[in-house]
Amino acid sequence: MSSPGIDGDPKPPCLPRNGLVKLPGQPNGLGAASITKGTPAAKNRPCQPPPPPTLPPPSLATPLSRVALAGGPCSPASGPAPGSVPGPPVERPPLATDEKILNGLFWYFSACEKCILAQVCKAWRRVLYQPKFWAGLTPVLHAKELYNVLPGGEKEFVNLQGFAARGFEGFCLVGVSDLDICEFIDNYALSKKGVKAMSLKRSTITDAGLEVMLEQMQGVVRLELSGCNDFTEAGLWSSLSARITSLSVSDCINVADDAIAAISQLLPNLAELSLQAYHVTDTALAYFTARQGHSTHTLRLLSCWEITNHGVVNVVHSLPNLTSLSLSGCSKVTDDGVELVAENLRKLRSLDLSWCPRITDMALEYVACDLHRLEELVLDRCVRITDTGLSYLSTMSSLRSLYLRWCCQVQDFGLKHLLAMRSLRLLSLAGCPLLTTTGLSGLVQLQELEELELTNCPGATPELFKYFSQHLPRCLVIE
Repeated sequence: MSSPGIDGDPKPPCLPRNGLVKLPGQPNGLGAASITKGTPAAKNRPCQPPPPPTLPPPSLATPLSRVALAGGPCSPASGPAPGSVPGPPVERPPLATDEKILNGLFWYFSACEKCILAQVCKAWRRVLYQPKFWAGLTPVLHAKELYNVLPGGEKEFVNLQGFAARGFEGFCLVGVSDLDICEFIDNYALSKKGVKAMSLKRSTITDAGLEVMLEQMQGVVRLELSGCNDFTEAGLWSSLSARITSLSVSDCINVADDAIAAISQLLPNLAELSLQAYHVTDTALAYFTARQGHSTHTLRLLSCWEITNHGVVNVVHSLPNLTSLSLSGCSKVTDDGVELVAENLRKLRSLDLSWCPRITDMALEYVACDLHRLEELVLDRCVRITDTGLSYLSTMSSLRSLYLRWCCQVQDFGLKHLLAMRSLRLLSLAGCPLLTTTGLSGLVQLQELEELELTNCPGATPELFKYFSQHLPRCLVIE
């Protein structure tokens, strides 16, 4: 649900960089719930509300009087024609409660601001509680916020009517137990069919609780389990349903090779798999079936320390239709593994090799030669990458996003190679210590650049940022 922000970035007061916003107290909702943006999209970008639609300026045939602005009858600009009988005054609703105006106006506010505006009056709440204003947002509910304490000390599950009215299709539950999940299913009107995505974080859900949740919530097709250490691989075998198309499992200590076997056998329609598991080996990556070879387009293997080039061989043979692959933190993967990826996964549009310390410039040559559709390349903390590697990348006409955070050997000469990449829209050079002000100033030649990250760059001076503001006016420069 949520994507991380950049340390030190300016952000709206209501929207932290992880995309969560606190919901103010509401009489029919949760007092301290929070909402997160649904799609992960860009890496380490500050979370911002969706852009409002372009609205045409209001056109008034005649000027409105103060009476009309206050909600009274509106008189015409000129008096009635001689001899005519004046009709009854036309009643207009006050502008402050005119639903047509409010439907356009409320697009300009963030999710946090909408929560506050919904408490102004019933008319505003009626307009704001339309599902269109909350699309793409996921409420985050902590276990302690799910209950109200009654005067006698008893606990009562909170009223979720306000969430149902807004039509939320996904929820993130934090720190919940099996009982909490059952209470949520019983008290949320849309839980059986209307909820499409569920995320459980740092929760004590067991095999039984997982089985009940997926059996009762028949609409769930996207599932995330993070920091849940009480369910086992047997729970996955007994609960996973073929309707699930997206699965993310991270920091769950009981997940190993047998969990991958369950996923591969029970989820034939899986389109997206994200896995952070320290005990998964190369053998597990051979379990994927031919059906998943057709359906799976995204695979993220995050900090899977035991995976080697042999595991990469299994991936490229089992999942030939991948368009997005992450090997971030797979520290045993070398240039040979990247060569296998480049030669066999020609449809890739996104490749993440961050935190792979064995990757060198040779791997970038393989990428540049074979991955002609690649649009995003992440090389954060690839400490062996040099200016030579960047010279290979400069030939990639399709590349739009390039991340080089903390590539400590990249120098000004390497940046000169990037100046030929006219398709580049996002460039991150955060933490590159050898880049100077002179070298960075040459980036003004990339006039199509939309975002440039220079945090923790010694060569990024106040004078340089001023220079960029003048010569790259359309580019967001992150200091």
